[in-house]
Order: sequence, then structure tokens, then C-alpha cells
Amino acid sequence: MRGRLINPFLAELARLDTVATAADPDGPGPLTSGYDPDFKETVMVPATGERGTDARKEMPSIRIPCQVEVGTFEALQQLASGNSPNSKVTLVFHFRDLERMGLFDAGTGDALLRVNDRLVAIHDLAGHLVQSIRTPPGLYATEVQPQSFGLGLCRNLLLVTFEEREFGVRGAA
Repeated sequence: MRGRLINPFLAELARLDTVATAADPDGPGPLTSGYDPDFKETVMVPATGERGTDARKEMPSIRIPCQVEVGTFEALQQLASGNSPNSKVTLVFHFRDLERMGLFDAGTGDALLRVNDRLVAIHDLAGHLVQSIRTPPGLYATEVQPQSFGLGLCRNLLLVTFEEREFGVRGAA
């Protein structure tokens, strides 16, 4: 007995392609990788205009059955540079679905959903759009946590927390 999801939806995710991101990013300049060598995060590639583009490369989006638990969605968070909406959404995935979709590494026991994967949208089971996620700021996986060890002597749930990325820096308090 492995249980099941309650009130399932389909999460549309764009997984970070770490190999393509590590390759030479598009755009001018001396960058040789899409990752910052010191901070090990994706960099902004200079562009004409006010804001550059993120060097992150993503795999084609996929839809995975999930249970949605909304903590906060676009709450006002005023910064010196303007509003940076605060959002936190947790999606619960069943390992049975991840195994069926090839999103599970049997050798390590790891799910292939990772920190920095992006939530694109939520759809109902018929595929109709319920909620799209504006990018920027976007909602990115900040924690990927296996759960429910012991139910039927196997792990069955994966909790993935998605949070926004701030538009600007916080002012000094």
C-alpha cells in the first residue's frame, strides 16, 4: 500500500538543464559558463536595455500529477527598489508517478526533480490551465524533500517547495 494524492492537479515544471547552462552562454562577453564561478548560481547575461537575461537553460517542460499546498501567493513585500511579491507553494508528488515517468534514479533512490527547477503552471487533470506563474519573478524549487518513510515499508511522497526570486536587494534595517 503506497497511498495516493488528495485532489490531484498537474504541475508543469521546467527542469534546469545543468549541462547546457554550464556551456558557453548566448550573448556577448567573456563568459565561458552560465554559472558564476564564486557563487555557483546562474548569471545574468548582459543585454541591451535595463535588465539582462538569465543564462539558465531548461529542459522541455513536463506535467506531473501533484497535490498543491499554497502557503503564500504574491503577498506584498516592499523593497527599496519596489515591490517583490512573496510566494511559497509546496507541491506533493507521489514516487509511483515519478517512477512511471522516468523521473527517478533507481541506482541512487533520488527523484530527478531538483532545487532550481521552475514551476511554470498548474493544470487540472483534463489539462486546462488553472494558474500560470509569472516569470519574472517565477517560482523555483528551493527544497526537495522525500517524505513518508515506513508507509508500506517504502517511501511514497516527495515534497517540493517553490519560492520566488527577489527583484531587488533589501534595504539596510
